Amino acid sequence: MDSVKKKKKSFAWFKSKTAIIFYTVVAIFFAMFFVVPTVVTIADSFMSETEITANYGSVFPDKKSNSYISKSIKIKIIPDKVTFDQYIEVLFKNSQYLLKFWNSVILTVPITIFQLVIASFTAYGFSRCRGKLKEIIFFAYVIINLMPYQVTLVPNYLVCDKLGILDTRWAVLLPGIFSPFAVFLLTKVMRRIPSAYIEAAKLDGAGEWRIFTMVFMPMCKSSLVSVGMLVFIDYWNMVEQPLILMKDSTKYPLSVFLSEINSGDIALAFAVATIYMIPTLLMFLIGEEALVEGIAYSGGIKG
Repeated sequence: MDSVKKKKKSFAWFKSKTAIIFYTVVAIFFAMFFVVPTVVTIADSFMSETEITANYGSVFPDKKSNSYISKSIKIKIIPDKVTFDQYIEVLFKNSQYLLKFWNSVILTVPITIFQLVIASFTAYGFSRCRGKLKEIIFFAYVIINLMPYQVTLVPNYLVCDKLGILDTRWAVLLPGIFSPFAVFLLTKVMRRIPSAYIEAAKLDGAGEWRIFTMVFMPMCKSSLVSVGMLVFIDYWNMVEQPLILMKDSTKYPLSVFLSEINSGDIALAFAVATIYMIPTLLMFLIGEEALVEGIAYSGGIKG
């Protein structure tokens, strides 16, 4: 009997270890699948234009002859010769790239900050107030949140035209600031805060403002960080809004300008794309723990 039990235990141990190894290999494969494009972009940003054309000539034509050179794509991670010419061009010689970068910052940062501020107050109201009217309004928020931006693009255009802010940054800022995305997520988080904390605060003489600032905001800290990261990344990569709502190309963010670079010097395109990825990569690396914790809390895993 003891030998049978030992065999069963050893088989169970082998089965569990095999499963762990299998899932680890699958996870590594998918991780590499998603990371390779980023690694290739960063590595190719240090290649010369001649080397890039030789490797990707079947994708990107030679801008001088306007013809494709190679018949096969050669993905390379290690350049034959490292060069910083394109970074020098982008950062020091040509100011238009940095101008577009700061256009992205000017549009994205205010949208992220003010959307979180407005969403915090709105979500607190939805979580504290009771009644059918509140549920109807919140349901409307959910419906609007489910709609893709392309559906609401025409109404936004008409409203901006009536307000006289078309072809200005306000045409992109205002719809972004009042977007229902953050409201929906923060409301789901605040509704999960135990009522015992609220009752205890009321017994201490706290009003609604103190409950909001001393109870709700500290408990939603990780969720605010995660929602802020998602909002920032979403609007950092926006393309349709500035293209439709602004006609002045000097106000376009770098996300729109990248397509224009791709039609010209592809070496510069890789360098600009790498610079463009830095804010989102740093944000993810710094706030990864808060992002995971906030998503877990809003999803009902934590509580």
